[in-house]
Amino acid sequence: MTVILAFDTATPACSVALWRDGTVCAHRFSAMERGQAEALLPMIEGVMGEANALFTDLDALAVTLGPGSFTGLRVGLAAARGMALAAKLPCFGVSTLEAVVHGTPEGERGAGPFLAVLDSKRADVYAQVFGPDLEPLGDAGAVRPEDLGRLLPPGPVCLVGDAAERAAAALDRKGVETTLSAAFPLPDAAVVAGMAAGKLRAGAAAPPPTPLYLRPP
Repeated sequence: MTVILAFDTATPACSVALWRDGTVCAHRFSAMERGQAEALLPMIEGVMGEANALFTDLDALAVTLGPGSFTGLRVGLAAARGMALAAKLPCFGVSTLEAVVHGTPEGERGAGPFLAVLDSKRADVYAQVFGPDLEPLGDAGAVRPEDLGRLLPPGPVCLVGDAAERAAAALDRKGVETTLSAAFPLPDAAVVAGMAAGKLRAGAAAPPPTPLYLRPP
């Protein structure tokens, strides 16, 4: 039996999920611009209690690395590092852009590239291009919406993330054909847990999680 605890505090939300042998058996998600430091541990306790799980049952942890809110990101990473050290568990890091694109429905995959775009609360957006197989086609960056077309291969693109509509408007003005994904627009710990399970099965290394900053904090 494989059990993974995952959480995200890097975006305008806080989510926690417990993954057990292919199923998310307990899950919490709450939208919040701030307050993740106060919300995270009670949500973890709630998920563990609902799943009737102990920390000694865990095989791994997973956490989002950013890009996102500097404060929220540090909350999640500090909790993940502390728990991993105390319980001697591997901790897998997943970028927020990877998490949103891996939340896309199966029916949307295989037709063309994805552009994951998250709101940076500034003039730019956090962006990264992924292939139909959800593998990255380039690095993540902080990009002005009007410059997003430079990241893309020719042809239509599917947009995912909470800045998708803003990106679509900018790309439409450049003549790029876009569609909006039906995926949830923010990272969710349930998706992060499934991604970490795949890494664990593949025997991937789990170096100590470090923040993914796209600009100086």
